[in-house]
Amino acid sequence: MSAAPDHRTLHNRVLAEVGPAIAAGDYEPGSVLTLDRLATGYGVSRTVAREAVRVLESMHMVVSRPRTGVTVRPPEEWSVYDPQLIRWRLAGPGRIDQLRSLTELRAAVEPPAAAFAARRAAPEERAGLAELNERMVATGRNGDLEAFLRLDVEFHRRILELSGNEMFGGLTGVVAEVLTGRTEYDLMPSAPRPEALNLHTHVAEAVSAGLADVARAAMHAIVDEVVAALEDEAAGA
Repeated sequence: MSAAPDHRTLHNRVLAEVGPAIAAGDYEPGSVLTLDRLATGYGVSRTVAREAVRVLESMHMVVSRPRTGVTVRPPEEWSVYDPQLIRWRLAGPGRIDQLRSLTELRAAVEPPAAAFAARRAAPEERAGLAELNERMVATGRNGDLEAFLRLDVEFHRRILELSGNEMFGGLTGVVAEVLTGRTEYDLMPSAPRPEALNLHTHVAEAVSAGLADVARAAMHAIVDEVVAALEDEAAGA
């Protein structure tokens, strides 16, 4: 006799359908759901439906009130930095717009983060970044996009954290979702461009040498390339 699925599995299933639907605009702001409707629609208990709603509430996507039900909130009130919400938006029809806004955020944050990393990173951290960059470049040249993505995410995570600014460091999950989304939705070239690999090397070398302005300029060039690629993608859509 098979075991019944636990509440966590069931509520994740409900969340995996309702969350993306709200993020995609299938439910307009002001739309009202009820626990009974969710429970019946997904074949779960009210308790499971309530757990899913609590997650959506924590992301500020809905608000639940007695005798009113579960009301969808306007997008401008959502927790737009939540990696889960970013993932849902990237899976929906507004993918390019989401990538563009996130890349513009990167353009505002990552260049100064690289400059601060060049000023503040400890010697062993500089060496670690240089070693990571070498592995990333070698993997990129071999055309292993899956391995390259993991190393690329780690590279940008380290830059944000080595900045010594906790606000920048708090955006590591956001940047990871941007990089992952571009790869998963075939918005990356089949192999990393040599220019992009060289720019990452320039960042690593500048951080290692303590050259803040060079690190900032190289990181700016990396993000500018992504902005241009997204604009081309949007124009061709």
